[in-house]
Amino acid sequence: MEFAEVVRRRRMVRDYDPLRPVPTAAVRRVLEHAIRAPSAGFSQGWDFLVLDSEEDRARYWAAATDVDDPGADVDDWLRGMNRAPVLVLCLGNRDAYLDRYAEADKGEADRDEGRWPVDYWDVDTGMAALLMLLTAVDEGLGACFFGVPVPRHDAVRAAFDIPAGRSFVGVVSLGYAPDDERRLGSARSRPRRGPGDVAHHGRFGVPWEAPA
Repeated sequence: MEFAEVVRRRRMVRDYDPLRPVPTAAVRRVLEHAIRAPSAGFSQGWDFLVLDSEEDRARYWAAATDVDDPGADVDDWLRGMNRAPVLVLCLGNRDAYLDRYAEADKGEADRDEGRWPVDYWDVDTGMAALLMLLTAVDEGLGACFFGVPVPRHDAVRAAFDIPAGRSFVGVVSLGYAPDDERRLGSARSRPRRGPGDVAHHGRFGVPWEAPA
């Protein structure tokens, strides 16, 4: 598939066919492409926890939500996401960046976190997650990126032995969308903003426009 077509087709899929497993080879390609994401100082401060067994996925949803019974009455979003055959937790590693920039070639004498304008360990992990989403399209899969509720971080961390130094950037769900999959959420009612709405030219507030 051409790259422009992959980008055009990318959307958040919130329901999955539970009877169609994701091939291991496809998951491998998703991960292989994720690690091609840029990272400051080539720190590569990310970890990806793959949950592809029914037991592990159930453990995640039990830890991340208030729903202990998979058969309970839940909303459409959770019902659909529960059916995803694969979940990939995307974790940022701050220490990898602080250690890397304390090395001689980076010119810093310590691991002072205060000199970082933003948390690049999370930014870079987010870019890796985007490559997962694009790869899913190229593989004919549906995918969605969503967050781990903050009050549930400790429970999810304990459920999977995730070290305290890892941040929860988000989760990528993977699977095949059912034929009757409906788009859920704000995308149904909110128009997509165009380049002229978000791009500024020369100074903030001056809309960018393509040459005539």
